[in-house]
Amino acid sequence: MASAPASPQYWLMKSEPFVYSFDQLMKDKKTNWSGVRNFQARNFLKAAKKGDLVLYYHSNEGKAVVGIAKVVKEAYPDIAKADENKGEWVQVDLAPVEKFNQPVTLEEIKKAPKLKDILLVKQSRLSVMPVSKPHFEYIQKQGNK
Repeated sequence: MASAPASPQYWLMKSEPFVYSFDQLMKDKKTNWSGVRNFQARNFLKAAKKGDLVLYYHSNEGKAVVGIAKVVKEAYPDIAKADENKGEWVQVDLAPVEKFNQPVTLEEIKKAPKLKDILLVKQSRLSVMPVSKPHFEYIQKQGNK
């Protein structure tokens, strides 16, 4: 008897919108998520599995979750700087799922009691981080009001 597929994991990944916006992902339909150079964020990226869902966060400019993407290819060597990679750095491929009706700002996230334990607030410098299912669903609901 085949075992049931594992439930998807949930992530938050940050991109500066002037570098690669969610609108650009919607246009491209798929991208490689590369350039992560923090060991903890890299380890989270390595743990991402095909089918996992991602809150797409615009950092610096906007500071808000603007949509949802999904992992369509699991970790493989980062091609951004292959010469210095030596297998240490990885990337995943993402595809868009939905753009929110309204961004969910960092200010709103910080004010929401249900999100008091989210890593975005506790370890704000990470570019890739896990998110609990309740946190994911709450942010998704806020974005689709």
